[in-house]
Amino acid sequence: MPSSWSARTEHALRDYARHLCDIGRAAGLDRAGIAPARTFDRARRAIDDRNARGLSDTMQFTFRNPARSTNPSFVVPGARSIIVGAVSYYEATPSTPGANAGRVARYAWRDNYETLRRALGTVVDELKSVGHRAVAVADENSLVDREAAYLAGLGWYGKNANLLLEGSGSWFVLGGVVTDAVLPVSTPVADGCGTCRRCLDGCPTGAIIEPGVVDAARCLAWIIQKPGVIDRSMREAVDDRMYGCDDCQEVCPPSTRATRVETRPAADTPSIQAFVDPVAILAMSDAEILGNFGRWYIHDREARWVRRNALVVLGNTAARDDAAARAAVARCIVDPDPIIRAHAVWAAARVGHRDLVPSDDPDGIVRDELQCLPSARA
Repeated sequence: MPSSWSARTEHALRDYARHLCDIGRAAGLDRAGIAPARTFDRARRAIDDRNARGLSDTMQFTFRNPARSTNPSFVVPGARSIIVGAVSYYEATPSTPGANAGRVARYAWRDNYETLRRALGTVVDELKSVGHRAVAVADENSLVDREAAYLAGLGWYGKNANLLLEGSGSWFVLGGVVTDAVLPVSTPVADGCGTCRRCLDGCPTGAIIEPGVVDAARCLAWIIQKPGVIDRSMREAVDDRMYGCDDCQEVCPPSTRATRVETRPAADTPSIQAFVDPVAILAMSDAEILGNFGRWYIHDREARWVRRNALVVLGNTAARDDAAARAAVARCIVDPDPIIRAHAVWAAARVGHRDLVPSDDPDGIVRDELQCLPSARA
């Protein structure tokens, strides 16, 4: 092939790559880049290491099948490129909430993935219109989104294991379009953390055990999501967190300097849920809980885990003279579900309502709680 023809072809590919990224940005992406669709060897080594050391705890997601989640060809056979997109979810915290308010992590204030998927869909449509295969993936456990974004030059891995985007930190949801189109790839960016270790020092449970390595069993974001009884040693650290934890991002200098990349149209910005009322949640039916908080990850779509979290929040925040909180806990102490009863007796004791606590229970989970009740908060 003549060198001039090759140069024209490369120029056309670069133009088309820019065109794809422009299409995504016009549809709602804040950042876009292109990664090679090769096996994510570095991510695979990291996942295997975390699994071998037990640091993934019972977490599934991309840890469950790393052979799949680190190989784009499982998404599109013969994949050659990934157009990676990022949508910012940063916005200022609203006014101070009322009593007993449970905090929600920023990324769950609204459904930012809807915007991301819609924008990625426009890129898919363009690629298919010219005969390419293309599939959008975002928060689906089929691909390690952070590694794709790193390879696409969107940012670097922070010491909190989040991807930090230049000038905006880690307040982004990530996804990509895997395609068989051959496209010129972006250049990864250099590390920007330097000697900073604020995320390690700022983690309330010490879950970031070394730069870039998180022990999931100590990470509050996972503790609040995972099924089962919340470990008693972690409940006070949960504090008023109803869903997720932003602490390692809130102390990160690139993230604290972040500002909203763009203003969404009013139609795309329903009322945010930065705080929720645990007393109100404990009065909801299963259908109401899932209807109100369905965008959260709720294990097996079981509302019991949301109620469990609400009880821990009340145990950590409710005032002893709060009649509504006392009534909510009292109802849960006689709930048919032993998981709910177990956390309710803990909450009652921690608030100072020992008179609500029964002397015995038919279920071993609750009996174990009764033998290890906490002292009332000061």
